[in-house]
Amino acid sequence: MSKKIGILVGSLRQGSYSRIVANALATQFPADYEATFIKIGSLPFFNQDLEETHNEPGEWQEFRLAAKQCDAFVFVTPEYNRSVPAVLKNAIDVGSRPRGQSVWDGKPALVISVTNGATGAFGANHALRQSLVFLNMPTVQQPEAYIGNVTKYIDPDGKITDPNELNYFHSLADALVAYVEKLV
Repeated sequence: MSKKIGILVGSLRQGSYSRIVANALATQFPADYEATFIKIGSLPFFNQDLEETHNEPGEWQEFRLAAKQCDAFVFVTPEYNRSVPAVLKNAIDVGSRPRGQSVWDGKPALVISVTNGATGAFGANHALRQSLVFLNMPTVQQPEAYIGNVTKYIDPDGKITDPNELNYFHSLADALVAYVEKLV
C-alpha cells in the first residue's frame, strides 16, 4: 500500500530556496511513496475564539483534511530571526487543534532548514523541532538536514542537479521512509 508524505514549505517567496530544495527532495522517495505539497500561504491565522465559537475558516478544515491524509511530513524552512517563519508556525498551530484532534500526532517528520548563508538555518531547525516534540512527532535525527550555501547547488534553471546533493537528499528521504516503515 502506498504512503503519502506531506511537504510543507515555510517560504512564500516566488524564488524560494526552500521550495527548490523541497522540489528536489520530493523526487527522491521510492515509487510507492507519494510526495504531496500542502499549501499554507493562505491559511488565516489561528485564533482560539474562532474555534470556540465554531466559526473556523474553511481553509483550516481543508488544510487539516489534507494533512490527515498524510502518513508523514517534511518541513522545509528558511530561518527568520533565528526561528521559523510565521506562516509555518501558523500551519503547525492550525493542524494541532482542536485539542485532542491534532493532525500531527504520532506521525514521523523530517526537518530541513535552508539558507544561502553558511549556518544552514540551524536556529530555525531547532526551533521547529521544539514544536514537533510537543506535537508527538518522531523526527529524523540523522542525517541532520541543514542546507547552507544553497545557492551554489541551484542551476540557472532554478533546480538542484548536483549529484552529490541529490544523493544527500536521497539519504534524507530514506531516513524518513525508515521511520514510516517502523512506526506507521
